[in-house]
Amino acid sequence: MNKSLSLQGRVLFITGASRGIGNAIALRAASDGAKIIIAAKTVTPHPRLEGTIYSAQEDIEKAGGEALAVQVDIRYEDQVQNALDLAQKKYGGIDILINNAGAVDLSSVSSSTMKRFDLMHQVNVRGTYLCSKLCLPFLIKSQNPHILNISPPLNLDKKCFSNHLGYTISKYGMSHCVLGMSEEFKEYGIAVNALWPKTTIATAAISNLLGGDEVIQRSRKPRIVADAAYSILTKPSKLCTGNFFLDEEVLRADGVVDFSQYLVNPKYESEKYESELIPDLFL
Repeated sequence: MNKSLSLQGRVLFITGASRGIGNAIALRAASDGAKIIIAAKTVTPHPRLEGTIYSAQEDIEKAGGEALAVQVDIRYEDQVQNALDLAQKKYGGIDILINNAGAVDLSSVSSSTMKRFDLMHQVNVRGTYLCSKLCLPFLIKSQNPHILNISPPLNLDKKCFSNHLGYTISKYGMSHCVLGMSEEFKEYGIAVNALWPKTTIATAAISNLLGGDEVIQRSRKPRIVADAAYSILTKPSKLCTGNFFLDEEVLRADGVVDFSQYLVNPKYESEKYESELIPDLFL
């Protein structure tokens, strides 16, 4: 792992941090003693999705960090600004923004609804743009500011568009933000990067959308993305920007060779079964 810097005392604003990859990134940062703004919608338990902003706060504090749980729907500017104002009041600013919250619908054009299409673009693209814009005044004041979008590398292969065009456009919109903002914010020394998993990740979204437990068993744990995010966020911001990272590649570059710790099912540790892990749909 990159040991040049630490996240101790750093303030992270993480959208969608109540569960899944966002929560895993929060817990990894918390182990360094970071301060986390949990900007997510869920305040009461969901019948199919684990985690609320309050359970996340409790877990972060147990992991060694500090946390501020704020109910936020990133489609609404006033809610995002309120969360940032509370962060400013409690922690004095923001050092890192993780644009993780996302809406997913893998429908084809013929079977999709405009309601779902609009939701994906409001959350994935507009939400990322909005949070980045509103965090900018805080990030400019930070000593090592980072924006990290959980979005895929850009790939113009038709297969990435043909089956779920609406979702692809929305996620690539997040990646386009990396292209533009990494250049625009360079003068401030703000790193803007994207991170994406090489395989499917064992989250509720994957279970619900791609086939339940069978897919989960052939996936990796969210912690692999969290460890890769940690590596990126502890790099000097002026020297690491405009990149489209894959979790496994980041960790291999750091010297990690044993990925069995990230497997949901240890069966896939052997070379015989490793190829049966499900690659991410954008790769």
